Amino acid sequence: MGASLADTDLDDDGDFAESHEINVTPFIDVILVLLIIFMVAAPLSTVDLPIDLPTSSAIPQKKPDKPTYVSIKSDLTLAIGEDAVKRTNLVSSLDALADMGKDRYVFLRADRAVPYGELMGVMEILRAGGYSKIKLVALEGAPAAAPSAAAPETAKP
Repeated sequence: MGASLADTDLDDDGDFAESHEINVTPFIDVILVLLIIFMVAAPLSTVDLPIDLPTSSAIPQKKPDKPTYVSIKSDLTLAIGEDAVKRTNLVSSLDALADMGKDRYVFLRADRAVPYGELMGVMEILRAGGYSKIKLVALEGAPAAAPSAAAPETAKP
């Protein structure tokens, strides 16, 4: 029916004996939970705005640990990371970032539909605010081949 005295760990006084073994099962459980949390959170830490970037054939450079992205979307709205910001508040929003300094690079992403004048306007706002280290972001790879303008047209009779 019940457990006999031979099955239990009792010492001479009739109390339970101390076990000097480390139980690692809870430790492994905690480590696995932390691993899952980091695996889920890592992709969320990147900027994920839908911007159609142009391509560049330049040699890719090493990406910094925590880049600061300023994005110009196709509707000409601005964003720092994924947070929308007004043009008038761009410099003050960058100044408010904890890890941002005037000596750090600002990565400027612009949709390919953004006019050149708008891109230069945002760069001028950044320069006037003291952010002179600006890098332009493009997709890696060879640019798409433009259709040949010298292709002969077929003559119609």
